[in-house]
Amino acid sequence: MMVFIIGYVLLALLLTTVVMAASAVYLEHKKLLSAADGASVAAADSYTLGEVDNSSGTPSAVLDGGRVRNVTLDYLNRNGAFARFHSLEVAPATGSPDGATAVVTLSAAVHPPIVNFLIPEGIRIKATSTARSRLVR
Repeated sequence: MMVFIIGYVLLALLLTTVVMAASAVYLEHKKLLSAADGASVAAADSYTLGEVDNSSGTPSAVLDGGRVRNVTLDYLNRNGAFARFHSLEVAPATGSPDGATAVVTLSAAVHPPIVNFLIPEGIRIKATSTARSRLVR
């Protein structure tokens, strides 16, 4: 009987460890996604006025890929994201593919509790967010 009790306790501890690790990865991904959302909105607000491209004579919002990347880095620095996330990187895909949408892709490493010695470099997570610039009256 004692063998079964020890086996069940070990199984319960293993299951608890797996749930804690999965929860840590999930929560860090949500935090990283929140940082990417804020950075994409800030980058979308960094538009410049473009040429009048339609018959009504209203200007359009134009985003530059380099400017989106710079605003993203500035946003992350101002909000302390590089201190909150381990190995935070702004992916090369960050920019503006169509000149009107800011795409921000961030990646970071997560170190789950207890099993950290099994994965010393951590688990890489990635979050992508988009925000669109639009001028309205």
